Amino acid sequence: MSIGHHPVQPSPERAPEPEAPRQREERYRLAIQSVKDYAIFMLDPEGRVQTWNSGAESIKGYLADEIVGHSLSRFYTPEDVADGRPQRLLSIAVRDGRVEDEGWRVRKDGTRFWADVVITSLWDESGKLYGFSKVTRDLTERRAAEEALRQSEQRFRLLIQSVKDYAIFMLDPQGHVATWNAGAMNIKGYAPEEIIGQHFSRFYLPEEVADGKCDRELEVAAAEGRFEEEGWRVRKDGTRFWANVVIQPMRDLDGRIIGFAKVTRDLTDKRNAEAERLRLAQAQEAIRLRDEFLSIASHELKTPLSAIQLQLQSLLHGSQVLEPKLRNKAERAYRGGERLTQLVEALLDVSRIASGRLVLSPERFDLTKSVDDLVDRFREQAAKEGCELTFRGGEPVTGEWDRLRVEQVLTNLLSNALKYAAGTPVELTVRAEGDTAVLTVSDRGPGVPETERARIFGRFERAVSMSHFGGMGLGLYVARQITEAHGGTIGIEEVEPRGARFIVTLPRTPRPAAPGASEGVEVSS
Repeated sequence: MSIGHHPVQPSPERAPEPEAPRQREERYRLAIQSVKDYAIFMLDPEGRVQTWNSGAESIKGYLADEIVGHSLSRFYTPEDVADGRPQRLLSIAVRDGRVEDEGWRVRKDGTRFWADVVITSLWDESGKLYGFSKVTRDLTERRAAEEALRQSEQRFRLLIQSVKDYAIFMLDPQGHVATWNAGAMNIKGYAPEEIIGQHFSRFYLPEEVADGKCDRELEVAAAEGRFEEEGWRVRKDGTRFWANVVIQPMRDLDGRIIGFAKVTRDLTDKRNAEAERLRLAQAQEAIRLRDEFLSIASHELKTPLSAIQLQLQSLLHGSQVLEPKLRNKAERAYRGGERLTQLVEALLDVSRIASGRLVLSPERFDLTKSVDDLVDRFREQAAKEGCELTFRGGEPVTGEWDRLRVEQVLTNLLSNALKYAAGTPVELTVRAEGDTAVLTVSDRGPGVPETERARIFGRFERAVSMSHFGGMGLGLYVARQITEAHGGTIGIEEVEPRGARFIVTLPRTPRPAAPGASEGVEVSS
């Protein structure tokens, strides 16, 4: 029998032997021990530390031999320990199987850190509690960042809330009001509880809402990143205000619109001021054109008027004897020409003042003597008006003034007094008060209401109660301009029981005019 050779059969591949429980535990222990970002350790049923990983050492500061066997209460603040918090957390973990807590914990060196803690109860197969696992994470930096963000948001919210000149609020994606600051309440009139949740179309005119304007604004803001306009808006009480409005979309990290920021500013006062500025500019331009016309017209009238006056004067004083009826007509024509000449001269004075061509030529003279001479020239006119004209002048009052212009001031005041006196006395006085000459013209006419006293010194202005006396309202304007050009003043006061007294003060030596007074008046040397 031969011995045969049988082929060697390969042995079946053998599965690896299962890892021994002790090996698995060692592996888990090493894995936990290597974790440095988490404190992972075991507690016995009474809460005493049983294990300690490198993360626990890093976070809490204890070496293993310093803490194993000690109570977990070492990691809690004195107030938490006094309050029984460590044991209470263990009791909850026993009851619920797990408890999570955030709060201050204490390191070995006494410093505190903000921790997220998870405690899990551990039970054996028989249901007996044999300890707890405890995982602690240091969240101090995250909490500091969150607190900084919270404070920043709070400061920003308080800042927005405190702004009162701007309405700053948020809209949800559909246009409903989500927030409301003090400026919004101040400008629009709604309290937060009255408007939050309401659509922002409440602030628009009814016809604009019907036309879909609100939706278009949000669409433009969403498409272009910003919408801005000026227009009328409506307050809670129904009144309108002119507003500047800016709407900007707010998006999340994925670019989805989560709402809109809306800023509204009330520009009503600014708009009214602009309208008033435009109105004043137009009025000033109208005045300029009027003055220009008056200047041209006055010059054009003066030449033929002077020729007419010369012809009438030649006719009245020539060698030819006029019959009474013709002489009477010529004299009336001449007097009318004189009044017209005075009007033209007044218009020319206004034109000169407005264009800066009124020139003063001061000279030294006695004001008392000048007023006395002027009163003599007016006695005939006073007699025709039935007025008793009285001049009370004492010692000479000398000074440096433009004689012709000062006499023009007195002529204007005296002419007014005789016109309004209506048969009552008119009185003039001149006196010196130190370096100032004071001239008064008093009458017993209707007087000037206190509310009108400042206005009647303007161009083409007359007191309402005097409007039936006629005149263009230029005499007092010219008188004021000349007086102020001398550095003096002109005013008015009441006379009892009725009447008015105009008071002119003139410095006796040349003095610059008050700032802003008598612009356009030059003083020649």
